[in-house]
Amino acid sequence: MRYTILAVDDEVNSLKVLSAALSSDRIRVDTARSGEEAFGMFRERQYDLILSDYKMPGMTGEQLLEKIKTISPEIPFVLLTAYGTIELAVNAMRLGAYTYLTKPVDLDHLENIVNDLLLSEKQDAGEEIPGRFQFLNIIGKSKPMQDVFSLIRRVSKTDANILILGESGTGKEMVARAIHYSSLRVDKPFIPIDCTTIPAELMESELFGYERGAFTGAMDRKVGLIEMAQGGTLFLDEIGDLDLALEKKLLRFLQEREIRRVGGKNNIQVDVRVLSATNRDIEADVEGGEFRADLFYRLNVITIRIPPLRERKEDIPLLARYYLEHFNRKNKKDIREFDADVLEVMKNYEWPGNVRELENVVERAVILCAYDSVNVECLPCKLRLLEEEMCDEAREFNLPEMEKRIISRALDATSWNQSRAAVLLGISRKQLRTKMKNLGLLGR
Repeated sequence: MRYTILAVDDEVNSLKVLSAALSSDRIRVDTARSGEEAFGMFRERQYDLILSDYKMPGMTGEQLLEKIKTISPEIPFVLLTAYGTIELAVNAMRLGAYTYLTKPVDLDHLENIVNDLLLSEKQDAGEEIPGRFQFLNIIGKSKPMQDVFSLIRRVSKTDANILILGESGTGKEMVARAIHYSSLRVDKPFIPIDCTTIPAELMESELFGYERGAFTGAMDRKVGLIEMAQGGTLFLDEIGDLDLALEKKLLRFLQEREIRRVGGKNNIQVDVRVLSATNRDIEADVEGGEFRADLFYRLNVITIRIPPLRERKEDIPLLARYYLEHFNRKNKKDIREFDADVLEVMKNYEWPGNVRELENVVERAVILCAYDSVNVECLPCKLRLLEEEMCDEAREFNLPEMEKRIISRALDATSWNQSRAAVLLGISRKQLRTKMKNLGLLGR
C-alpha cells in the first residue's frame, strides 16, 4: 500500500526538504504553497497525513487545520512552526493536531512520527486505520461509501435541498450532520426533527412556533424549530411519515422561505437549508398519493442513497474495529482484536439493523468479553447459530468427509455388505475397499 502526504509551506525550500526526506517507495509527498491551495487539493484527493507550516500569508496553518478537521476529524495533522509557544501547542491540540514541531525541523524525529502514523506494524499486518476511510463519523472504504463521501463533498457547499434515503440504522442523520459541518453554515445551528416522535397535532406548533393566546395553554410566545435553525440547517428525519395536513404548509415554507407562527399575523423570513431523510420507498408513496409530488420534488433536488451494510460487507471489519476501540475506551477495557471466526461470522450475517446493529453487537461483546480478543461466545445467539451453520456447511464441503458419509450410508443400507454397497455406489468392490481403508472404515 502507498500512502500520500500533503506538505504545506509558503517557502519552496522547506517543501523541497520535506519532500526529499519523506518520499519513498511507500510514501508520496504532494506539496502546496498556501493554505488555500492545500484545502483545494484536500477536497479533490484523499490524503493520509497533513504537514503544514503555521505562519503563512492568507489562510494560516491553524485555520487550515480547523477546516480540514471539520470535514475529516480523524486525519493526522502535524503543525510546523518557528514560533513555538505553550499557547500555540495547547490551541493546536484543542483543534485536533496530532502534534506540532518547531523549525528547523528535526527530520529524523519527523520521519519517526510519520512512520508511527502510517507504517505501523498494525497496518503492515493488513489492518486499516478507520480514520483513513472516515468522513466525520461515517466510516467506509467500499466504493458505495466512497461515492457517498464524494457526493457529500460536492453538495455541502451549496444550499440545495437534499433527500437522504436508506434503511433504518444506515446513518442518515450522520450524513446530514456531515453535510452541515462541511458547509458554509457550519457556525449556525443544526436542528434535527424526527417526524415520527412528535404527535401530528403538535407538529405544526413545533415547526412554526406560536403566539401567546394562539390556543388554550399558549401562555407565552414560542419560537418554532424552523426559526431556531435560522442561518443553519433543518434536518427532517423520516419525512415520509409526516402528517399529510402539514405537507402543504411545509411546501409553502420551502417555496417562499417564510413562515407564520400559529396565531400570528406577520410572515417571518427565514434562511434555512433543508435536509430530509426517510427509510420508506417515498417515490412509491408519491405514485400512490400518500405523499405530495410537489413537496417531494422540492425536497429532492439531490438524492443521497446510503447502502445497507449487507451491500458493503468489506466495511464490516473496519467498522467493527472502530467500535471496538470506542467501547474499549468507554468501558476502560483493553480488548485487542476479534477472533478470525468472529469477523467471518460478521461478514456472513445480513445485518437487518445495519450499522446501528453492528455497533450494538460490538458494545455487547466488549462488555461480556473476559479475554484479550472477542470470541464467538461473546456474540448474540443469532450470530452464534450462524457460526454453527457455517461450520456445518464447511464440513459438508470437505470432500473426504462427504465421501466418508456417503459410503457409510451405503454400507448401512446394505447391512455392511460390501458387494451390494459397491453396486449402490456404482464402483467396484475393490475400489470400495480401497476407499474404506483410506477413510478408516475397514474393521468396523
